[in-house]
Amino acid sequence: MKILVVGGTGMIGGHAALHLQSLGHDVTIAGRRPPQATTDLAGLPFLQGDFMAGTFTREQVAPFDAVVFAAGNDIRHLPKGQNFAQHVLHSNAECVPAFAALCKEAGVKRFVHIGSFYPHIAPELLETNDYIRSRKLAVDGIIALAGPDFHVCSLDAPFVVGTVPGMSLPMFEGYVRYAEGKIEGLEPYGPAGGINFISCRSLSEAIAGALERGENGKAYLVGDENLGFAEYFGLFFKAAGNPAPVPALDKEHPFLPDVGLYTGRGNHVRYEPDPAETALLGYRRNDITAAVEEIVAQYRSR
Repeated sequence: MKILVVGGTGMIGGHAALHLQSLGHDVTIAGRRPPQATTDLAGLPFLQGDFMAGTFTREQVAPFDAVVFAAGNDIRHLPKGQNFAQHVLHSNAECVPAFAALCKEAGVKRFVHIGSFYPHIAPELLETNDYIRSRKLAVDGIIALAGPDFHVCSLDAPFVVGTVPGMSLPMFEGYVRYAEGKIEGLEPYGPAGGINFISCRSLSEAIAGALERGENGKAYLVGDENLGFAEYFGLFFKAAGNPAPVPALDKEHPFLPDVGLYTGRGNHVRYEPDPAETALLGYRRNDITAAVEEIVAQYRSR
């Protein structure tokens, strides 16, 4: 299958691109900037473009059998000085469905969107949280395009954990320095509460499964392990060989700030993905410890 991965220069899309290539697919990656030269992504065909600016054309996407869209926006992507609500409602709710419509018009047959789990697990926040609403509107807009000639589905994922070999990921580089005890003044702890996590590897497997077997017009809630945030940070400390205890404290954490915890600090958001859907998509479970160990091995001090 000839596949375009939009957001393919980032962690989620990049991991998916390399996984799909390993399965024998003909993969091109797309993004605003070229991939990091230190990764195997630099060896893939690259299409430069910005879906928000509308720079992709029908002629550019027409050669592809399928598109994987892994470029949704959250608080980490907010341009300096811009209003967050306006940004996510424009980028996610408007621009993502518009790009999917462009792909449909160009004759692309399959479209897999990587969405967010929040509309599934916290529907009560749809009216009050602009980010969660933007993610729901993105999925609704894409699913509305489904038809006999345009097979679409969304994989709505929780917190994603992983890395691409050779890729610089400042967030996880910081986690590893923290776990090694190298951030002065920041004691070991996790904020109270917890959430579901999935590895890049599991999500990439789900993407491959969705391209082959996903139900047309379906939004899947995917996920793996339910962990307290202190448990999650504890995995990094253990992988780094640091025996320090990692308690759960009811205070904000600089690596998991309250602004990114949409269900609120102190809440445990637990769920189990549907076993039949997990089997259909064909992704592994219980992979978070292995993913953390890979991150620490890649970024630890030598």
